[in-house]
Amino acid sequence: MTYTIALPCVDLKDKGCIEECPVDCIYEGGRMLYIQPDECVDCGACEPVCPVEAIFYEDDVPEEWKEYTAANAEFFVELGSPGGAAKLGAQDFDAPLIITVPPQVHEH
Repeated sequence: MTYTIALPCVDLKDKGCIEECPVDCIYEGGRMLYIQPDECVDCGACEPVCPVEAIFYEDDVPEEWKEYTAANAEFFVELGSPGGAAKLGAQDFDAPLIITVPPQVHEH
């Protein structure tokens, strides 16, 4: 099991979760953040700091966003398990699902 980042993060990328993650497993894609499922230790530190409630424990992802669990894993198909987002830096691509999502407008 792991945590999943879903639709509310698309085009927002608040990054508060990155600062809370003790194992540096939250990576930045072009339009959203992704949790590396093999590196996540299920501590839950990321979930309460997300301002748009985009992070869910895998079993608790709302039905309409279930495909985001697979999308988080798909982001790492080529990257693998780099062992730390900070040293890797932001990536300029997203999982295939995210490419199909219309631009999201977030109120500030």
